[in-house]
Amino acid sequence: MDRFIKYSIKVFFLLSFLSFCSCLLAQEVPPVKVFSPQQYNGENQNWSISQAKDKTIYVANNAGLLEYNGANWRRYDSPNETILRSVKVVGDRIYTGCYMEFGYWLKNSFGFLEYTSLSNNKNISLVEDEQFWQINYLDDWVLFSSLDRVYIYNTKEEEFKIIDSESSITKLFKVDDSIYFQDLNIGVYQIINGDKTVLIDDEIVKNNNVVNMFEYKSQLLVQTENNGVYVFKDKALLPWSNDINETLLKYSVYSSAKLKDGGFAIGTISNGVIILDKNGEIVNQINQNLGLSNNTVLSVFEDIDSNIWLGLDNGINCINSKSPIKIFNDSRGQLGSVYASSVYNGYLYLGTNQGLFYRDLDNTDKPFTFIKGTQGQVWFIEVISDELFCGHNSGTFLIANNKAKKIANIKGTWSIKPIEGKSNMLLQGNYNGLYTLEKLNNNWSLKNKIDGFDLSARFFELVNNTTIFVSHEYKGVYKIEVNEEFTKAKNIKIDTFNKGLYSSLFNYNDNVYYVYSEGYYKYDFNKEEFIKDSLLSQTFKPSNYTSGKLIHEANSNTLWGFTNTDIIQVKPGNLSNKPQIRKIALPKSLRLGVTSYENIINIKDSKYLLGTTSGYLIIDIDNFNNTIEKININSINSNKHSGEYKLLNLNEIADLKPEDNNIEFFYSLTQFNKFKVLEYQHQLKGIYNNWSEWSNSPNVLYKNLPPGDYTFSVRARVGENISKNIASYQFYINKPWYASNLAVVIYVIGLVLLIFLLHHFYDGYHKKQRRMLIIKAERDLQHKELENRQQQMHFENLKLQQDIDNKSRELAISTMSLIKKNEFLNSIKSELKSKDTDDNIKSVIKIIDKNINNTDDWKFFQEAFNNADKDFLQKLKNKHSVLTPNDLKLCAYLRLNLSSKEIAPLLNISARSVEVKRYRLRKKMNLPHETSLANYIIEL
Repeated sequence: MDRFIKYSIKVFFLLSFLSFCSCLLAQEVPPVKVFSPQQYNGENQNWSISQAKDKTIYVANNAGLLEYNGANWRRYDSPNETILRSVKVVGDRIYTGCYMEFGYWLKNSFGFLEYTSLSNNKNISLVEDEQFWQINYLDDWVLFSSLDRVYIYNTKEEEFKIIDSESSITKLFKVDDSIYFQDLNIGVYQIINGDKTVLIDDEIVKNNNVVNMFEYKSQLLVQTENNGVYVFKDKALLPWSNDINETLLKYSVYSSAKLKDGGFAIGTISNGVIILDKNGEIVNQINQNLGLSNNTVLSVFEDIDSNIWLGLDNGINCINSKSPIKIFNDSRGQLGSVYASSVYNGYLYLGTNQGLFYRDLDNTDKPFTFIKGTQGQVWFIEVISDELFCGHNSGTFLIANNKAKKIANIKGTWSIKPIEGKSNMLLQGNYNGLYTLEKLNNNWSLKNKIDGFDLSARFFELVNNTTIFVSHEYKGVYKIEVNEEFTKAKNIKIDTFNKGLYSSLFNYNDNVYYVYSEGYYKYDFNKEEFIKDSLLSQTFKPSNYTSGKLIHEANSNTLWGFTNTDIIQVKPGNLSNKPQIRKIALPKSLRLGVTSYENIINIKDSKYLLGTTSGYLIIDIDNFNNTIEKININSINSNKHSGEYKLLNLNEIADLKPEDNNIEFFYSLTQFNKFKVLEYQHQLKGIYNNWSEWSNSPNVLYKNLPPGDYTFSVRARVGENISKNIASYQFYINKPWYASNLAVVIYVIGLVLLIFLLHHFYDGYHKKQRRMLIIKAERDLQHKELENRQQQMHFENLKLQQDIDNKSRELAISTMSLIKKNEFLNSIKSELKSKDTDDNIKSVIKIIDKNINNTDDWKFFQEAFNNADKDFLQKLKNKHSVLTPNDLKLCAYLRLNLSSKEIAPLLNISARSVEVKRYRLRKKMNLPHETSLANYIIEL
């Protein structure tokens, strides 16, 4: 029995846990823009909020006055370094109040605020320890409220009137053209003509803090801190007959505001903000779980564009209450990423990575409920022939009465499509190919796999009943011909030229399209190839491509696509075949969908559901406005290289020094919509005449600009919609002193003088050069004449040498002739002597001797020798005067380098006798023993 009780308790707790997990509580809330203290550079608490005509937001923060222009936050420290409690913009003045101080700020021509004190300048005697919690205005009067007094300032006369409290002033209220305030324990006063008059003295307002007062159907609503809302009617306070009072009694209210549409925004201490419509019904209740950064709302303000600003105990939030987008955020992570959605029988179904969930379509307050058995990844959910099919990682389900029935146990069902002409059959793509489902006896079940194709078939389209196109992002597009029974692939062709990541395949207007990063391609059945569709390809640039997933909305024949910056809506043309293409500026970074698994469905009228990684967005397409406002230049700095900078007057053309050539521009387009991502583009005419690339940065710095005239221009865009105006600013950077006009004149004069001096210098230089050239020419001429003479002498010497050579040849020839003649005569003489001698022979011998010793031969030889070796014999005679003619003859022969044997015939003596003569000759010349006689004579 005990075991059964324990078991029952366990089952009870398990069922309770499952029941809790199966229901997901959340709301569809407007976008909330969150600003942390780190972002706005201030302290946590924010006590009051106001807005200027140019839409700039001002916040009273513990650290001072915060200014936000839609792009940048700027903080101004409070005048006396105390907590700023209140702020109110009236005209071009920003009035603020803090501890023992109040006054106003004005924006100067440089774009910065300057403070003027009213409490000090007007010699007002303040109550000790006084803080100014509220500021309001009426006509020419500005009212500053502390706990002790109301100071009424006349802006025209610049005079003050003071209303003292009898107890403690809690709040100051403006309702239409009347001013009220509560004096605790006394009642509510109305200020008339500068004096206070009791309006309500009911015990309710005596004993309860009044948070605010509103006009409501010609009556006054009095909102209390802890006791709800009352109606002041016929001088009596009655509880507001509205269900909201039951809700407000649960919370402590600190701040509130009436909205322009007649509704109310009520800020609580512990549960965020409650937004009511004009009838007092709750529209939204947004707290920290639903997007606020803190649950304590210290101030509430509605801006020009109906955004609701909340000054929190920790941060600043902006609720885009009129945004065409509502957000369902699964903050607990129990729903998961939405991959598919569908509306069926009054229910909204969401297929996520954690299973299939449903909820009543019209009752957004109801939670989502998990459908048992569908845990895991859901890929597909769609109504086909009034039945809801679910493609799941584990197989295929049929959903009926919010229960799931598995009809095919094949892993990974990507998609399911009807087969034309076969109402009882469906075609589905799976991880490993194509399958058919068949309906028999009103029950769906798996029929067969199409044999021959085993690849993943996530994107497929059926045409001509037997032709199936399948896109595989890594392999290409397959064209599969199947038999009529859909059991076998008869023929498979593949087109691989245009495969790409995040590509897809879809059927639109009976045409098969393939899309990837390079554009849309339509299949041409005649050419049997994909041809680029130039019209649809205009919907995105390759650089803006994110996913080829296209969703066809059959009811309206609308095609939905997605890029990095927009959602693309393609609808049939009204008067032509040309489709209407609309771009909805909703970037990928804010859609937060799963790339290539985007999903969008129409849920009601113009409202569409777009799945995200943590829930979904509800988009009201008809109210989605892409237009944007004017862009402004907020401030301009000119910086020196040293780091020193100065502000430039926004209303004048700046005339800058050369060193102030680093210019930084700060600009913004003041809008606060969370789902509008602003991008800026700028140009600087005079140096960078082309527009820059689009950027999110609201400032730009130009460095080291050269002297010249410049015009800076900037514009903004949301998506592909450009701002209404182009903001511009002109400035001029002067030339440095060394490049000024005076310097140029001086340079010109100096240049003329320099040219004159150079001319004079070059003229003298050229004259000198001319003289030097003349001297050089003369020298060269002399040198040339000398060379010519030398050359002439050389030629003459050559001629003389030639003559000498000729004479020497003649001498040699004559000498050899004499030698030969004498040798011949001696040989004859010898022959004759060897014979018997008689007188006749002797006479012949005498004749031979006479011819051998012929003096005429010697004279001839001497003449030839003197011609060849002029003055030798004379020189020899002068040096050795003792030499005889015969000695001179021997010397002449030795001079010719003749040997003793060769000389002997010439002298008609023997060779021995020549040697004797040579010896004697040495003696006469007194030659040393080691000196060669022949060498001496030759070298002489």
